Amino acid sequence: MGRVRTERYVASFSSTFDAMEAERLCREAGVEGRIIPLPVEIDSECGMAWSMPHDEAVLAAFEASVAGHLVPEGIYALVL
Repeated sequence: MGRVRTERYVASFSSTFDAMEAERLCREAGVEGRIIPLPVEIDSECGMAWSMPHDEAVLAAFEASVAGHLVPEGIYALVL
């Protein structure tokens, strides 16, 4: 039996530093999610991304936690 695929928000970044900084900021703010390898559907210089549940409240918390610190290259809704 395989893993169940679910829709998630995925944020991409321009550098590994930004991805790791987003992880630190999200952990400090209690934002649910984790660092993942960049999905093939996304074209980015950095090979890492932040994956979080497909939930508007989680997305808002993510955006608030990184505001003023870094700007994601993009935020995508993907089935992973």
